Order: sequence, then structure tokens, then C-alpha cells
Amino acid sequence: MLSPQSAMTKFAVFNTICRCSRSGLSSFPSKVYSGSGQVPPQPLPLSDQLFNSAPQSGSFRLGDSTFYSLIHHYAHNADFTSLHNVLCRMKLQNRVFTEKCFIVIFKAYGRAHLPDEAVDLFHRMPHEFHCIPTVKSFNSVLNVIIQEGFYHRALDFYNRSVNAKNTNISPNVLTFNLLLKSICKLGWVDCAIEVFREMPLRKCPPDVYTYCTLMDGLCKEDRIDEAVSLLDEMQTEGCFPTHVAFNVLINGLCKKGDLARAAKLVDNMFLKGCLPNQVTYNTLIHGLCLKGKLDKAVSLLDRMVSSNCIPNDITYGTIINGLVKQGRAEDAVMLFISMEERGYGVNEYVYSALISGLFKGRKSEDAMKLWTQMMEKGCKPNTVVYSALIDGLCREGKPKEAEEILSEMIDNGCIPNAYTYSSLMKGFFKTGNCHKAVQLWKDMEEHECIHNKVFYSVLIHGLCEDGNLSEAMMVWRHMLDKGCKPDAVAYSSMIQGLCNAGSLEEALKLFNEMLCQATESQPDVITYNILLNALCNQNSISHAIDLLNSMLDRACDPDIATCNIFLRTLREKLDPPQDGGKFLDELVIRLFKRQRVFGACKIVQVMLQKFLPPKASTWARVVQELCKPKKIQAAIDKCWRNLDD
Repeated sequence: MLSPQSAMTKFAVFNTICRCSRSGLSSFPSKVYSGSGQVPPQPLPLSDQLFNSAPQSGSFRLGDSTFYSLIHHYAHNADFTSLHNVLCRMKLQNRVFTEKCFIVIFKAYGRAHLPDEAVDLFHRMPHEFHCIPTVKSFNSVLNVIIQEGFYHRALDFYNRSVNAKNTNISPNVLTFNLLLKSICKLGWVDCAIEVFREMPLRKCPPDVYTYCTLMDGLCKEDRIDEAVSLLDEMQTEGCFPTHVAFNVLINGLCKKGDLARAAKLVDNMFLKGCLPNQVTYNTLIHGLCLKGKLDKAVSLLDRMVSSNCIPNDITYGTIINGLVKQGRAEDAVMLFISMEERGYGVNEYVYSALISGLFKGRKSEDAMKLWTQMMEKGCKPNTVVYSALIDGLCREGKPKEAEEILSEMIDNGCIPNAYTYSSLMKGFFKTGNCHKAVQLWKDMEEHECIHNKVFYSVLIHGLCEDGNLSEAMMVWRHMLDKGCKPDAVAYSSMIQGLCNAGSLEEALKLFNEMLCQATESQPDVITYNILLNALCNQNSISHAIDLLNSMLDRACDPDIATCNIFLRTLREKLDPPQDGGKFLDELVIRLFKRQRVFGACKIVQVMLQKFLPPKASTWARVVQELCKPKKIQAAIDKCWRNLDD
């Protein structure tokens, strides 16, 4: 029989082992000194004597602490088999179970993505372990469920647990915050508002996280005004807004494109003594980039630096990506150099945006230099960067070099995606190597990305352009057999192929089928132009006019190609020929009546380029619409930018 002193010594050794394990240390002290000498550390598992030697002291025995340490140790290492054994042993020895040990286990289940086990253990607590759960345990399990995205189940767990008979669970503010998060994630914002209004009645006044959760839910449902009004209510109720609250609203306004109100909120932040942080600036910069206001985004970056708010790679990456999308790859490179000079690390996504932008800007040599520089700096390319390089090489008409990069990509453990292969296929089609593109598709049949609709669209478009309608039809049937629904590009490509083959009736049938599809498969201006051109070539001008009317009814605006089709038809197919000025003038008026100002202005631009001046009354309507204060200022700003360039 071990003495109490000896048992205490072994217990100290065990705690040392657990602490070392939890802190990630690979070793622990090789010697532990006690009053009676040194005792070497004991290997796991510990002997039964360690738990049975200490005398009982009330409802707590010395061995209980050892069990608690074991629970922490196994939970931290996600050793659930050992955890189960410890719990079973504690039951056999009638040990005391405390709630904090279960909370540790619940958190471990959460990290291991095991919500079912957490719920099961929660329900077993009172009967099997004689430990009555409180709101602390309940919140832990509820959070585990929500973290896995099981929002319906979280609500069910709440109703079953809180509303159950003989429950010891009284919801607190954290409970309601988790509940509101689930409800908002499900899009039930009105229900969330009801729960929010009930909180004070349950003696749980909302805190800043409650308001932020509800604001975020309202913003995601495009109810920005209600979210902003909550900010005022929040302050009236004595809950001071934090950066999180302001950032949620600013993000919602930026996504909506209301940058003016977002800027006012930033001013409000300053008035409240809440200085904008990194997230605030990044959100505003992202919003400006979405609106194409890159110059203002760069100015805001300078303001951010002058305010002692340090930009990060997200800040620079957002602006660089925005500049690239505007075709300003050289400006993006200058910002990239500035970023490096300031000591910021560049991630793979910045490199991919720059490489892609330089290729699109016909700066292939600069793109390849950047690729080499990235490799020399030890920045390991990922799938996105490899795909950008492959796409760029294919744009340059170098699919063989791109194929070599693909092999290198696979050798380095990067898995190509549908974009990677579709870029390579475009490259082969562009160089006239149709056979190689089809062979690539056949080689990829065992890969999941072969069933991606983008991949099918590229293949069908390339085959139809090459005049291989029969092979395109084979791919079309293969796509349908695999349950992959065609998008607008695939439909338009097939319609183009059928029109080129003289099968106009079949093309119109496919077009009518397209009208019955989902939004992403609805015809766009390209689809209409294909059919309008085919109808006009066959002198079916009245049918073409009917199709144009249908196009306008479906809120699809004509473009320059549409105008050119009808101008050519009126000039070449009618006797006597017409200049088409009257036709386009009437089209402008029809668009104005439908309040489609942008589409009308595009046609006016075509008329001016073709020296077909609009009627005086039409011109008056155009000027009246364009001369609104905001639009005048926008035009002036654009002129100044052009002068600066």
C-alpha cells in the first residue's frame, strides 16, 4: 500500500506529463525531486494504486483530480477512446463528475467535428453521470452544432432542451446570441427580430454581439436601412458600438454599392471615438474596387497609412486585383513593388492576379519574369497561380508550353481544376489543334472536373467554331447524360453551330428550350445576335423584328453587334436600301420608354459613329437624361482622369 505522500508524488508526476503534452513539448523533466528522494516519471497508463490509495474527504477524493487531469489530457489530444474509458472508470468508482470536465469534452468534440457525440453526451449527463447540466454546458453543445452549419438542428436542440420539463437551463445572453446566429443563417430575419425583442423580457438585455449578429442578418437580406437604425437604437439602450458593429454596416453598404453612406458611417465612427481599423479600411477599399473607383481606393490606402493603420496583404491584394480587372496591370505592378519595399509578403493570389493581368495586357515577358521571381523567392505556386500561367500561355498561342507547366503542376502535388483544363483546351482550339483538345477531354474522363459545365461549354464552343457539329452534338448528349445542365455559353455555341450548318429551325427549337431554363441558362445578347444574324441572312426580316421585340421584352438590351446586323440588313436586303437611322432612332425611344437609359445611350453612340444623327426630339431626351448633376460630375471626373493620363 502506497503512503499518501508517495501517491501525491506520483500525482505530481502525472500532472507534469499532461502539462508538457498540452503545451506541445516533446519531453518532460527526467527527474522529479521530493522530500524523500527522486522519483522517475511514470509511464501511462497509471496504476490502480494511484487512484485507490488516497483517503476519501467528503464527496471528493484525491484521485478525482487525477481523473480530471486525464480528461483534459485526452480531450486535448482528441483521444476519445481513452476519454470513454476514463468516464467508465469514474462511474465504476462512484467518482464526482463536474460540469467543467464535460465542457472540456464538448469543446474537443467541436474541434473534431463530432456534434452527434456532443449532443449524446449532453443528454447522458444527468442520468448516467449524475451531473445536472447548466446553461454553460448547453451553450457549449449549441455552439458545436452551429459551427458545423447544422442550423435547423441547433434550433431543435434549443427547443428540446430549454423547453423540456425539469430543465435546469435558463438561457443567457450567449444562448440568445447563438440562437440569433442560427436563425439569421437560415435567412429568417423577421423571426430573429422577434427573438431579439423578447430578450429584455427574459431578463437578458442584448449586448454588442447581439446587435452585430442581427445587423449582419439584415444586411445579408438587403435590409440595410433597418440594420443602420439598429445602430441608433443600440446607443440609445446604452450599448456602445464597437468596430465590429460599424464594420458590419459598412460592409453591407459597400456590397450594395452605397459608398456615400458607408463614408458617413466612417465619419460617425470618428465622432464616437471609434477609429477605423484594418477591417474597416479593407472593406471600404474592396467596395471602391467593386465600383471601379481604383484611384479613390489608392487614395484611401495612403490615408490608411497616414492614420497609422497598417495595411496587410488583403489590402494590397484587393487593389492589385481591382487594377488588373480594369486592365491596369502596369499600375498593379508598381503597387506590387511598393508593397515589397514596405516589407509585406506577397501571397499566391496576388501573384496569380498579376500574372493573369500581364498576359491579358500582352506583357507576356513581364509575366514570365514575375513567375521566375516568385519561384526564386521561395513562394510555392498553388493551383490558382499555375492555372493563371497556363491560361496566359494559351492566350499567347503556346499550348505546348502550357502543357509542360501542367505536368510540372501535377508533379508538385497541385491538382488541376476545370479552369486549368478549360484554359488548355482553349489554347489548343485557338491554334487549330482540335484533335488535341478533344483528346485532352477524353483523357480527363476519370476526373470529377470533367463534369463541370464550364469545361463542357469550352469544348462545345471550340468544336462548333471548328465546324465539327457532329462531335459537338456528341459532347452535348454526354453532358446531359451526366446530369450537367448547359449554361448560356453552351446553348449559344450549339445554336451558332446549328445556324452555321444551315439548321435554323433546329437552332430556334434549342433557343425555345433555353427560354424555359434557369436564370444562368437564359439567352443573353450574344444568343440573340446569333439568331438575328441567321434570320436576316435568310431574309426572314419580319421574324428577326419579332425576335428583337422579344429581346426587349425580356430586358435584354441590344448592343453594337445588334445595331450592325440591322444596319447591314436594311442596306443590303431592302430595295431601295435604307441607312437605318430611323430604325435606330425608334429603338432609342423604345428603350427610353422602358427606362433603359444605359441601353439607349449605347445605341446613340453607334448612331453618332455611323453619322446617323438622332432626331431633335430624341436628342433632347438623351441630353436631358445625361445632364443630371451626378452624371455631369462623373463625366467631368472622367475627362480629368483622361487628361492626367
